[in-house]
Amino acid sequence: MPTLGAIADDFTGATDLATMLVARGYRTVVTVGPDAVAGDHAVAAADAVVVALKSRTAPVSEAVASSLGALRALRAAGCERFYFKYCSTFDSTPQGNIGPVTDALLNAVDERRAVVVPAFPGTGRTVLDGRLLVHGEPLDESPMRHHPLTPMRDSDVGRLLAPQTTHPVRHVGLETVRSGAEALKAALDDPALPDALVVVDAAENEDLRTISAATLHHRLVTGAAGLALGLTGPRPGASRARAASRPGDPAVVLSGSASAATRAQVAHGRAHLPHRKLDIAALRADLDASVTELVGFARDCWQDDPRRPPLIYAVDDLRDLDQDDATPVASVLVEQALAACAVRLVGAGARRLLVAGGETSGAVITALGVRTLTIGSPIAPGVTWATAARGTGHADGEVDVALKSGNFGDTDIFTEAWSVLA
Repeated sequence: MPTLGAIADDFTGATDLATMLVARGYRTVVTVGPDAVAGDHAVAAADAVVVALKSRTAPVSEAVASSLGALRALRAAGCERFYFKYCSTFDSTPQGNIGPVTDALLNAVDERRAVVVPAFPGTGRTVLDGRLLVHGEPLDESPMRHHPLTPMRDSDVGRLLAPQTTHPVRHVGLETVRSGAEALKAALDDPALPDALVVVDAAENEDLRTISAATLHHRLVTGAAGLALGLTGPRPGASRARAASRPGDPAVVLSGSASAATRAQVAHGRAHLPHRKLDIAALRADLDASVTELVGFARDCWQDDPRRPPLIYAVDDLRDLDQDDATPVASVLVEQALAACAVRLVGAGARRLLVAGGETSGAVITALGVRTLTIGSPIAPGVTWATAARGTGHADGEVDVALKSGNFGDTDIFTEAWSVLA
């Protein structure tokens, strides 16, 4: 029976955290939404359950409601401790959703305060003096300042969080963290500290282990996946899922992300893979016809050379974001098109899908009717293969999926990810 329950605000974040938990010795299952928790045999046999939501950019009320629904489902499954997982670049707007969801979860578990730990040094995210750095650059000077949905225009986590929460926001610096777990625990549990959200500095993995050790008695922690580094699961060497597909099975890359890392990956992919870029105007005019053309292109590629998965992508140049079509409305079209492509391509035989972008991943997994993801072979920090179990009525069965956050992965991930899929 699971005792640790996690709520992830997007699908790539869910697999990111689940990968960390498996590495720490937890038998871990990712469920797509709270409804998939109840009555699932894999959930009952797990040590940890991560509920994947598509709440990062949802309206605040919707994000809060879905997060509380996930909490109720996890409690019913037996979980006693909870982890609210958001992106290590703190993707949010002035309205939320990190603050409102944290407030609601704190109230539901009857806790007074929670740590806020977006740091994940393994992926280049550190917090110093309360400021979030991305590969050494302040967040607001990194490519995240151009994000089409959640442009990050401040690197001070406290200032980002304050407008979103009803709690005071406090900060604990690196000096206290480096004093050890007991000193940090005493600082966090100080009776003089008001009910608060506490931003905690972390620059190295050892700092995250210290924070985790100091908060083991907290019923709720919040942060990126790196905070799981300090957890010790009950089953060292917890096994990973075997691939559902076989080498040579049809594969495809679906990229909806506009991040700088993904644009570099797209550029590399274009040099090595057959590719097709989404035409927003054509999608707006006739989405179904555009999807039909893209699916036909991919199927032709499989026949020509099954060893080279086709790449279907949305953005390859920063100038794409300067156009009138680089709007949330256009992003919805991209999600709809790539999700529709995924459904038709799986129906046509695809058994390996690499999906880039959190919103795109959510759209694809939802459209495919996936209920659970079982973690498989890791590809890169924060990116893993997973076996996707689809709901009843899907004759296509299980497929292997890799859900890649826009900012994660090496430049050659679109060509090299397949080599680790056993």
